Amino acid sequence: MAETIGIIGGGIVGIAMARALSTRGLADVTVLEKEQRVAMHQTGHNSGVVHAGLYYAPASLKARLCQRGRVLTRDYCRERNLPYRELGKLVVALTDDELPALANIESRSVANGVPGLRRLDAGAMRGVEPHVAGVAALHSPHTAVVDFVAITEAMAEDIRSAGGQILFGHEAVAITTERGKVRVTTSHAEFVFDRLIVCAGLQSDVVAGLVGASAAPKILPFRGEYWGLSAAKQHFVKGMIYPVPDPRFPFLGVHFTRGVYDTIHVGPNAVPALAREGYSWGNVSLKDTAASILWPGAGALARKHWRMGAKEIAASLVKPLYFRQARRFIPELQMDDLTAKTAAGVRAQAWSLDGSLLDDFAIEKMGPVTLLRNAPSPAATSAMAIAEHLLEHHVLPRN
Repeated sequence: MAETIGIIGGGIVGIAMARALSTRGLADVTVLEKEQRVAMHQTGHNSGVVHAGLYYAPASLKARLCQRGRVLTRDYCRERNLPYRELGKLVVALTDDELPALANIESRSVANGVPGLRRLDAGAMRGVEPHVAGVAALHSPHTAVVDFVAITEAMAEDIRSAGGQILFGHEAVAITTERGKVRVTTSHAEFVFDRLIVCAGLQSDVVAGLVGASAAPKILPFRGEYWGLSAAKQHFVKGMIYPVPDPRFPFLGVHFTRGVYDTIHVGPNAVPALAREGYSWGNVSLKDTAASILWPGAGALARKHWRMGAKEIAASLVKPLYFRQARRFIPELQMDDLTAKTAAGVRAQAWSLDGSLLDDFAIEKMGPVTLLRNAPSPAATSAMAIAEHLLEHHVLPRN
């Protein structure tokens, strides 16, 4: 008799995990998702970029699984006739002061095996992006864009075809282990599984708490807001234009991305969200906000990043400040070229008791329960590779 495995979370990582199990015939799989469709949160609220692995510390899980995930995502899109466009990315140094940081990204990229990477001077980079400013850049020609929601929906079809099930409207409210089994009580029913895998994204620490896991790492939600680019200036961006990220801050900074359907968006920024699923300043959860403020590491985090945080919040509330960040890369832009805030996403950033932000993917095992505790970008790129890794190292081994 096949094992029964439950998966909490219907984002791209949970669905990739369920697909890996069900299509290999390794288990009878049930996905429990609290929303009414897959890909409702982080998966459906991002830039759609398939990362090539430029930034990540060599030998980290992020670096290894991003490379493998990019290939698996590309091949799956080809197999399922889903859009996959290698538009390429420029990481741009605006001034000579940023050249050492650009060189550090270059060395990491080489160590991570980023395909086709080139260092460009000012003239060569304008051959790639004619309207960009700056003194030098790295060009990653195989950085791509996709529709992660369409990919998740296609994988959901694979799960159902293999006999697995995806149940919507089932929010986990209690989890207990007894006699080697896992009992999951949801808002509508009760399930007993041989094993459970938690890929709950923004709710990962909440669900970990139901299992009795440590409160740390805790999820700190950061909202990223995007502006649209006017139709008259769409030709200013051929692919993707990124800044050299500030190594003191875990986000990339405002950038330009031509999406898989040719819509160009500018962003995201990074501001504290006032709710785990807070996609605007009007989405406020006093419970979530209080939990963040009262976390033991909150003071240390605030002292370390308050200047950057104040700058990001101000740019969120005052359009000219946001525009100023964007215009550094394309000086020909005018204020009216940022047409409207088109979307926002919330990143589930894990942080520790001392206030440090976790950079790498984090996995915890508690008996028959496997918890994915931290899966920030490039988790969507890496989803199928994360599923492979979980299978090989955490699910198939019984000890």
